[in-house]
Amino acid sequence: MYFYEIIVQNIFKLSFFVTNINKPDIFLQISKTTIMKKIQLFAFLFLALITNAQTLISPSKQIQLGFELDSNGKPTYSVKYKNKSVVQSSHLGLRLKDGTDFTTGFEVENSRQTTFDETWQPVLGEQSTVRNHYNELSISLKQKSSSKKMNIIFRVFDEGVAFRYEFPKQPDLNYFIISDELSEFHLTGNHKTFWIPGDFDSQEYAYNETLLSEIDIQKLNLNNGIGLKSISGKSVVQSPLMMKSTDGIYINIFEAAVVNYPVMHLDLDVNAFTLTSKLVPNAIGDKAYLRTPSVTPWRTIMISNDARDIVSSKMIFNLNEPSKIKDVSWIKPMKYVGVWWEMHVGKSTWDYAGSQNAQNAADGQLKPTGKHGATTENTKRYIDFAAKHGFDGVLVEGWNVGWEDWFGNWKEDVFDFTTPYPDFNLKEVNDYAKSKGIKMIMHHETSGSVANYERHLDRAMNLMKEYGYPAVKTGYVGRIIPRGEFHDGQTMVNHYNYVAQRMAENKLMVNSHESSRPTGYNRTYPNYIAAEAARGNEFNAWSNGNPPMHETILPFTRLLGGPMDYTPGIFEIKMNVYDKSKKEQVHTTLAKQLALYVTMYSPLQMAADLPENYEKYLDAFQFIKDVPVDWQESKYLEAEPGDYLTVVRKDKNSERWFLGAITDENTRQTEIKLDFLSPNKKYEATIYQDGSDADWEKNPKSYVIKTIQVNSKSKIKLHLAKGGGTAISFKPIN
Repeated sequence: MYFYEIIVQNIFKLSFFVTNINKPDIFLQISKTTIMKKIQLFAFLFLALITNAQTLISPSKQIQLGFELDSNGKPTYSVKYKNKSVVQSSHLGLRLKDGTDFTTGFEVENSRQTTFDETWQPVLGEQSTVRNHYNELSISLKQKSSSKKMNIIFRVFDEGVAFRYEFPKQPDLNYFIISDELSEFHLTGNHKTFWIPGDFDSQEYAYNETLLSEIDIQKLNLNNGIGLKSISGKSVVQSPLMMKSTDGIYINIFEAAVVNYPVMHLDLDVNAFTLTSKLVPNAIGDKAYLRTPSVTPWRTIMISNDARDIVSSKMIFNLNEPSKIKDVSWIKPMKYVGVWWEMHVGKSTWDYAGSQNAQNAADGQLKPTGKHGATTENTKRYIDFAAKHGFDGVLVEGWNVGWEDWFGNWKEDVFDFTTPYPDFNLKEVNDYAKSKGIKMIMHHETSGSVANYERHLDRAMNLMKEYGYPAVKTGYVGRIIPRGEFHDGQTMVNHYNYVAQRMAENKLMVNSHESSRPTGYNRTYPNYIAAEAARGNEFNAWSNGNPPMHETILPFTRLLGGPMDYTPGIFEIKMNVYDKSKKEQVHTTLAKQLALYVTMYSPLQMAADLPENYEKYLDAFQFIKDVPVDWQESKYLEAEPGDYLTVVRKDKNSERWFLGAITDENTRQTEIKLDFLSPNKKYEATIYQDGSDADWEKNPKSYVIKTIQVNSKSKIKLHLAKGGGTAISFKPIN
């Protein structure tokens, strides 16, 4: 505010001159030179003001960003929404390992504002077109003490604000190492917050719903089924961080386009309600190795008084570069089944001998137990099921040697990704799948040995191409090799992106598990078709599971960065069907499992349960068979994080619509207007809903299916049980 004060003082002085210009006795006491000096000073200060303090407005005029250099040359910003402060004055900057403090001592060299507006077409997505409309402010800064330069780029969209740092080519900065990024988000109050602990190795946590002031990781029960934890602090949380203020403003802090940079966590000052970026370090404590010219990822703040605006936003994707793949004709959505869930429920094993002991593997003396899931015959059973019910692919986990000692040993040479177990005939399986019109999906578990995977990657891809695999599911369970690296560090971010790039060169799609969370990079490489990077459905099989609110939060957090392979469609809810001693279960009703196919977007969707379980409930299974995985249009009808979500989507290739509605642990009654349907058309609506006695815990498999005729003027009343949901398909009949 230093500049403002001086400007005001001098305005009063100049106004005195103007007011008294016709009073010679006063005016003559003041020399013309003095007057000119005052005018020059005013002009200089005004120029300094407009240079050092600027405002950027969203296209809708609802969001206002303010930028200012304070009296010490520290870059600061603030954000308002509908004239209400959302982010108070917050500092920006970084520190370099060579001692350069890029947080203070700057002067503005120049600045410019521009407007951008385009519409682009995703290869796969929730909608066939996306508008990318923003106003941009670029601030060029020079540090007076070091002569080093840094730019800060701001973009203001109708749904929020984004900023990043840019390091231009310059004589005084070439190669450099970032020690810390100190981007602040100074919030205005003690917001309700949906958060998971800051963990450098895992995002597989159930969400906590508390006030900001109540965030304390030490109070959590961390006996949650996660095999590897690297928790970074008492009040450090992960982004995306979803919040709601007391006056009903929804705020989401995230990042976009994480390329050649570590993942950002958020360190909370619980008293000041200030979040500061916390970067994941490498094995020796450094954060990022860069060379000019370079940029950091975007830091994003989504803001709205309507939760639907947050969950439907494509701002993260708009901040990524357009597709680098020219021919995208080979990138196809897929619905699949697989040899997977039977291992999680204990029916089968990944390893051939069922021993989790490789002591006898070296001399070829592994003896089968009969419980190995990935056999030729068992895979054929899944292929038959997929072909019968119109699925695209079959995934098989545990097909390759190495599973006997794959986890927990920090072993480097664990898998070769090309050698099958003796009971899995690659050629026979793939020939059989081809004869049935089914594509096989490859599985590459790395057990965190990234060095080993990259050594074998070309041979692994050649095998996929030889047998016609269009896609691969990768896995990164366990501690990373190179040893000392974290899942979310710069090295691993580069690896995940490198795999996507190499797969693209070979016209292969990839679905990563246990990777860093997506940040819209699948716009740039659309063959990066999906990822997990959050607590998925499998945790319900063998841990304390995912609470009923879990799936109502993920669309506001993890899914903002890209599709998730959540693996829905579990019909046998309680695990005691496999073992009477088991108490674990899926924390939803059966109807909610159907609704997840609409609310949890992914162009790679699994029907995760066993074929024999679907055969018991073929009437409910029909919805999974019918629901598409690629969309022309999506509308979020109702949304409240942690409580409920209702989404309707239109098939990209037909006039059919599909609705999914889910709730948390509370029952819900709602009425949905069908005005999204085309006017002057009649539709057959098939409704899959919770039974009157349904309850996620007491009676999860109670469901009712009914068919009615509707049109765009109709309304449908929905009853959602505790932990329940509703799925509806709309088929035009005229």
